[in-house]
Amino acid sequence: MFYTVGIDVGCDSIKTVLMRFDDDGDNGQQITTDVDKIRKRDIKAVVNGAYQRLLKNNGLEHDDISYVATTGEGEMVDFRRGHFYSMTSHARGAIYLNPNVTALIDCGALHSKAMLIDERSKVISYRMTSQCASGSGQFLENIARYLGVSIDDIGALSLEADDPEQVSGICAVLAETDVINMVSRKISTPNILKGIHLSMAKRLAGLLRMVKADGDVLMTGGLSKNQGFVAALQELADGDKRLNIKMLSHDQSILAGALGAALWGAYRHVRLRDGVDPAVAINTKGVSEQVNEAAFQAAG
Repeated sequence: MFYTVGIDVGCDSIKTVLMRFDDDGDNGQQITTDVDKIRKRDIKAVVNGAYQRLLKNNGLEHDDISYVATTGEGEMVDFRRGHFYSMTSHARGAIYLNPNVTALIDCGALHSKAMLIDERSKVISYRMTSQCASGSGQFLENIARYLGVSIDDIGALSLEADDPEQVSGICAVLAETDVINMVSRKISTPNILKGIHLSMAKRLAGLLRMVKADGDVLMTGGLSKNQGFVAALQELADGDKRLNIKMLSHDQSILAGALGAALWGAYRHVRLRDGVDPAVAINTKGVSEQVNEAAFQAAG
């Protein structure tokens, strides 16, 4: 038996997962998790705090962890043994959460990506949103703040809409101006939120068409907790003859990147332990990885 830790360093929060595996790297079990908002704090301090809590809460020491794997902006984590690309990690985490998914949408604070994946979690094709923030979680959080609504409540509120009015989907600034105008015209908060969700979902539906998504699609990232957003994307897909998808979420979807990193960490640990050439092993599984070689040597 051995342990790995996956750390997903995002723009808004740090997601950390502790997993336990059989000696051969099979039967990975999620032991505990930690999600901590950055909130303008020092990112390294947030990462270290989350990692130490994870260890303390499970009676473990750093030396008990066979592999610490990072993803996202995790190159800044000094004690990592390896770093995996974000898409690689989210794809592996998605398959772990739901083996039937054939595609996923990673909706983060600043960007969203659509990925077509196979049963091994290999990314076959992907598309991502442009630099404009109107398709991001940060944009939605700004709107919620303006409306005086908790970010955790906007999904349920949007489901109460009876006459949604969509906003400009091209530019975040124009979209925010639209919201201000809607408030002045006494448009209800649920209808404003549903309209925003539909406008954002249009962009993601376009990404799913471009990667030729079909079948079960899992939403990961922070917006996966927003049931109204997931419902809006399904509503648009149902009205689009070019899309034949079923949008899914999972109560652990926000942790997909960290889960994937922990799982790939276990895969690499077993091969290093067994003397398998890491480059050959990684290429065989279609994994892209950057390794902190100095940390590897220091760890022996």
